[in-house]
Amino acid sequence: MSIESVGTSQHRIDARGKVIGTTEYSGDRSLPGMLYMKILMAERPHARVLDVRTDKANSAPGVIAVYTAKDVPVNEYGLQIPDQPVLCGPGASKPYTDIVRFVGDQIAVVVAETETQAAAAVKLIEVDYEDLPPLTDPVAAMQPDAPRLHPDRGDSNICVHYKIRKGNVDAGFAQADVIVEGEYHTPVQEHAYLQPEAGLAYFDDEGRITVESAGQWTHADRKSIAHALNLPEEQVRVIYPAIGGAFGGREDISVQIVLAMAVMKLKQPVKIIWSRRESMIGHGKRHAVILRAKWGATKDGKLVAVENEIIGDGGAYMYTTNKVLGNATITSTGPYAIENVKTDVYGIYTNNIPGAAFRGFGAPQALFMAESQMNKIAEKLGMDPVELRLKNALRDGDTLDVGTPAPTPVSIVECIEAARDSFKWKKQGKNKKKNQGAIAKGLGFATGFKNVGFSFGYQENCWAKVEIFGKTEMEKVILHHAGAEVGQGFQTVMTQMAAHVLGVPTDLVEMRTSDSAKQGNPGSASASRLTFMAGNSVKGAAEAALAKWKAEERPAIAEFQYLAPPTTHMDEETGYSMPNFQYAYVAQAVEVEVDTETGHIRVKRITSADDVGKAINPELVVAQIEGAVIQAHGYAVMEDFKMKDGRVLTDQLSTYLLPTIWDIPEKVDSVVVEVPDPNGPWGARGMGELPYLPVAPAIAAAIHDATGVWMNEFPFTPERVLRALGKIK
Repeated sequence: MSIESVGTSQHRIDARGKVIGTTEYSGDRSLPGMLYMKILMAERPHARVLDVRTDKANSAPGVIAVYTAKDVPVNEYGLQIPDQPVLCGPGASKPYTDIVRFVGDQIAVVVAETETQAAAAVKLIEVDYEDLPPLTDPVAAMQPDAPRLHPDRGDSNICVHYKIRKGNVDAGFAQADVIVEGEYHTPVQEHAYLQPEAGLAYFDDEGRITVESAGQWTHADRKSIAHALNLPEEQVRVIYPAIGGAFGGREDISVQIVLAMAVMKLKQPVKIIWSRRESMIGHGKRHAVILRAKWGATKDGKLVAVENEIIGDGGAYMYTTNKVLGNATITSTGPYAIENVKTDVYGIYTNNIPGAAFRGFGAPQALFMAESQMNKIAEKLGMDPVELRLKNALRDGDTLDVGTPAPTPVSIVECIEAARDSFKWKKQGKNKKKNQGAIAKGLGFATGFKNVGFSFGYQENCWAKVEIFGKTEMEKVILHHAGAEVGQGFQTVMTQMAAHVLGVPTDLVEMRTSDSAKQGNPGSASASRLTFMAGNSVKGAAEAALAKWKAEERPAIAEFQYLAPPTTHMDEETGYSMPNFQYAYVAQAVEVEVDTETGHIRVKRITSADDVGKAINPELVVAQIEGAVIQAHGYAVMEDFKMKDGRVLTDQLSTYLLPTIWDIPEKVDSVVVEVPDPNGPWGARGMGELPYLPVAPAIAAAIHDATGVWMNEFPFTPERVLRALGKIK
């Protein structure tokens, strides 16, 4: 009798080791004869490095080596384009690598016998800088007369420009009975994963430079390391031990290249662990974005025209700005059918910390604008915001802004109705009674959608391998997959899928993971893609191995590479494209209390209805919803990353305040909607980012419902709330 695992809530296979402390993270790893590394960061936002003097550091106790820009074989890297030096300074063969562009740029590395010795020696390195004016305002940076931060990358600091041109917006606005205009600002957010950047590098038994670190895509890390060291990829191996959170912040390189370079030169193991402060200034952040909107609707609530302008602060280097803002382009009008759209989206180089991937990947910023516009239109029309959304919601066959139909099935209506009914939404309109007293209560509603998988012409693919052992019965199954387990429960779900296909208990399945030398390319743990992409690859490999088993092949071994439906690039002038093969949808309702005397916001409850297609492990789905909502609540209400003139003011967790158990919403109701995706494994869609998306605009709407004021900028800190209420200047 076969055993069905898909759709059941099973315990995480990695839970016990993490709970009792036996699981090793990259910072826990060690080897005999290991040396220690420390990095000198620039600590200034914009400067030319004139000279780096290392004599004192080289002669310090315990120091084995000091490396600068001239020691890097190919002094460049970057996930999308190689626009960042590995080490900034003179002596490199590539021009402009002597320029520091943000405070976390790396200048030199010290390798010593102990971590204490390495840290002391870093302070002895003498650097002569020519400080340059920092360019930190993206609007100023995009002007034609602004200084060029990357002279070799064109004649402008505009590194990204996307356009949508659909219909005729002038004719659309002429039909509108109401027009709402607004400017919105969304903030930087720190990933604040528990495990700071760390790694251990060494030569393995086959002579490959091996880097054990935390990342989100083993094979992409390997490619970056190999390029910078001018080595064939086969001579570099990347292994992920346990990973203490990611949220997009580990997509880009941090310590991996310099570790590998030191091992290549010294032929000894080398280890590094960043401090929290080094992590705070050294890795990318969620993009700060300025969003300007003009939306028009008829008196019966039909959206007829949208004009948007979005300016994203890309920071010092590209990282994933092109992809993040591509997603912001797609989601900037919300999950609605609109005939006339004009959108311009810009990514700008500045001297701020680079904008990077972060859960939601541009959609939280775009949807804060889109959903705030919807709530303002509803108020202006005297219409219930849920009714307005249902009137305009995408349905099967509707055309997206990019001119092609939304991939079916489109399930935003089901999500809106599920959130409305579960929350017991009270219809709003013109005659709503205003709150009285110091504690004002309000309700808010918002929706969202986001792509599943990589976009814009990339051929999505994912590899898996399944081995079945035994003579007459299956005695052991080994599942090979390099996808990154960053805390989301990926390994558990993949184990369930393999077990389900083979009809065996999950404890019969052993998983081998995250080793670029032993597994094929998994793609990244990002874009809400792993359950969909890896699930299909595991399903295909397990089915192929099962067929061999039934043919009495022992052991039965099969590999499978899944290829997703194709996507296309955006037309440069119109945006016309089929950018994604599927989307996932979400709707949320929220209840808040606003203390109008202190400005304090208390989120009483949030209902999040998320279409996951099929809940492979329902308890893990609920955990993802709760975690995303809580993280987005921190983004919306209290996390306040501050920089001044390119320098970080909140560079510790003592100054960048994260929500504790006393700060999070009092109640999160998770409503799991299951509208199967015909291409997803057992119908599953990706959902890791989904519940994050509408939280900020839903809270903003609830604050307005409670107080009568619209807040177009967050976090909604007490100071900002009191200022909006007119109680402080």
